[in-house]
Amino acid sequence: MSEPRWKDLPVPRPAEVEPEATSRVLRVPSELAGTRLDVFLRLSLRNTSRTRAKRIAKAAAFNPEGQRLRPNQRLKAEDHVVLWRLPVDEADDSLELPVVFRDQHLLVINKPPDITVHPTASHYNHTVIKLLEQRHPDQFFSLIHRLDRDTSGVLLLGLSATADRAFKMLLEGTIEVPEGKDASVLKTYRAITWGIPKEGDVELPLEADPTNSLRVKMRVAEPGHGLEARTRMRVLDSCGKYSLVECQLFTGRQHQIRVHLAALGTPVVGDKLYGPDERMHARAADGVLTDEDRERLEHPRQALHAYRYQLPHAIHWTPLDLIAPLPADLVEFWQRVADREPPTDG
Repeated sequence: MSEPRWKDLPVPRPAEVEPEATSRVLRVPSELAGTRLDVFLRLSLRNTSRTRAKRIAKAAAFNPEGQRLRPNQRLKAEDHVVLWRLPVDEADDSLELPVVFRDQHLLVINKPPDITVHPTASHYNHTVIKLLEQRHPDQFFSLIHRLDRDTSGVLLLGLSATADRAFKMLLEGTIEVPEGKDASVLKTYRAITWGIPKEGDVELPLEADPTNSLRVKMRVAEPGHGLEARTRMRVLDSCGKYSLVECQLFTGRQHQIRVHLAALGTPVVGDKLYGPDERMHARAADGVLTDEDRERLEHPRQALHAYRYQLPHAIHWTPLDLIAPLPADLVEFWQRVADREPPTDG
């Protein structure tokens, strides 16, 4: 199935829509002709459960002429669905974005957990990019790479279009390397897992999981298929059913560490998608996690942290060693389950 396309069309604002609401327009591809509106939205919007899709259809869906659509309305090929939605979050002016490194080209922060890096339909103002733009309105910011909302740690942002392109090419391995310079990039994460994973390299190809209704899950592919993925695991400490694991990324696939650890039978503590029950991910998105869910997860977010990036500066090739200390919530979790401080230097 081809992906429906977001398009910017000049659509009138319905009288019942608040002035602060923003619009997005979704085209109906031919393969989804005849689909109910709520089903179409569930299939088209990432990280959207059936319950949330029905709620969005009822509250926010219009045609380009400004007429409200019904959740059970059947769509035709090349129809356009206009979603008028208020940002559901507020910017937190008090939230700290600790700076790990900054020069005229590059900003590196220690991203806190529970904040999305870029605006989405569900999170607009309370995002790294929006907070930085609001605090520094005359500065250019771009994401050089991304971290999941739950994942904390080292996050690189470009401060110019030139720097953005150079650092992205560096991470992709496509940059032209000056003679005598080293372009290697070492990315080290830390995770708290259920169980003790086998140490060494995990080389399991990854692919999108077509059985996941939210279209966000990855899975291990059959040999000879999928995208190459390699992670090196090292156990830094363990206690009972928990381990503190160092994970070095040699490739950068979506959810790579989480999938590889789950494939070893040692998923990340608090992982709602690859942990005890993938349906927790949808329940969390809908705000309906149960007390039983929280008890099984043991931690409010996945216990994964981007700890260290070692790479050359993509503009002047000075070596950079960027470290974001383990955040307080993971330190406190480890103190509670292991009755000792987590190791700091591995």
